[in-house]
Amino acid sequence: MPEGVPVFGLSELLVLKEWRKTGTSQRLHDAVVSSRGDEVATLLVDVAHPKVVELYERWGYEKVGEQKPFEDSPVFGVMVKRLRA
Repeated sequence: MPEGVPVFGLSELLVLKEWRKTGTSQRLHDAVVSSRGDEVATLLVDVAHPKVVELYERWGYEKVGEQKPFEDSPVFGVMVKRLRA
């Protein structure tokens, strides 16, 4: 990614159990990401949860690597989504 490209880092996205599988999380995600004007969005996802990885892939994210920020942390997939051409 070229230096100076505006990047939005998504840190946490959680909806209450009764709102899951209703499309609410994607609507929240899309509203936040589209309101910013950044060119790229990035997030970390625990690779031990493949259904969550697949969810983000359906939303247009691509896994570009993995990282383990601390010795006792899980392995996270680094995911990126291009927002603007």
